[in-house]
Amino acid sequence: MTSVWDYEGRRVVVSGGGGAGMGAATVRELGHLGAEIHVIDLKEPPVDVASFQRVDLRDPDAIAGAVETIGGTIDALFNCAGLPGGRFSDYDTMLVNFAAMRHLTDLVVPHMGEGAAIANISSGAGAAWMTNIAKWMPLVTCDGFAETSRWLKDHPEEIASGYSPSKEAIIVWTIWRSFELGKSGIRINCTSPGPTDTPMMPDFEEQVGKAFMDNYPIPLGHRATPEEQAYPLIFLNSRAASAITGENILTDGGTMGAMTVGTMDISAFGAFPE
Repeated sequence: MTSVWDYEGRRVVVSGGGGAGMGAATVRELGHLGAEIHVIDLKEPPVDVASFQRVDLRDPDAIAGAVETIGGTIDALFNCAGLPGGRFSDYDTMLVNFAAMRHLTDLVVPHMGEGAAIANISSGAGAAWMTNIAKWMPLVTCDGFAETSRWLKDHPEEIASGYSPSKEAIIVWTIWRSFELGKSGIRINCTSPGPTDTPMMPDFEEQVGKAFMDNYPIPLGHRATPEEQAYPLIFLNSRAASAITGENILTDGGTMGAMTVGTMDISAFGAFPE
């Protein structure tokens, strides 16, 4: 009998599955679980996979070509690619983190059937999404990549800083998209990690200061590993999560929960340079 936890016989696409971050950790674990893995990234995946498409996610035609090459039925999509902002422009950060993710999802959905699932990586940096729903709905409801790109170019103030806005938009879009996808039996969720030891960490330390990141309050007492972020993603796209859709799952070691109910003193956040 097939376990609800495994991926035997399932074809999956991992965007951002190359290199050494959360996507790469997801690819490694999916391999252990028996998945047929197709990776889309600029960097090569950490293990042998069924196919690897080298794609610049700022290029919508390249994304479409990759999906066409993969073809066939796709049982799960993992949107793990992203830019950290900072040394990247606000526009490029939004384009890769949000517009490309949305475009890839729209292209993959026609290859999915009932029981398929999509998992996106957002961030604790998108924690203000609930107060900004009205701001992001015009972006979320854009029709296609070109219109989304134009909206980003026309709203520089809304996307200022790039990273946090992109992560808020991912959460709002995930929840919004879940309703229509649910009618076809397709689930979609996202995770919001806290500080995680990936190759992006030096970028975040450069942006907000190493002292800030070193002292970031995490109730569990440690930064997550890429593997610790991969496991919830894999669960969300597994048959074990068949009743879960339209959710933003906090995978931040308890930080946002502690802040929400006031059990954590966050005054120390003001002590570090931006």
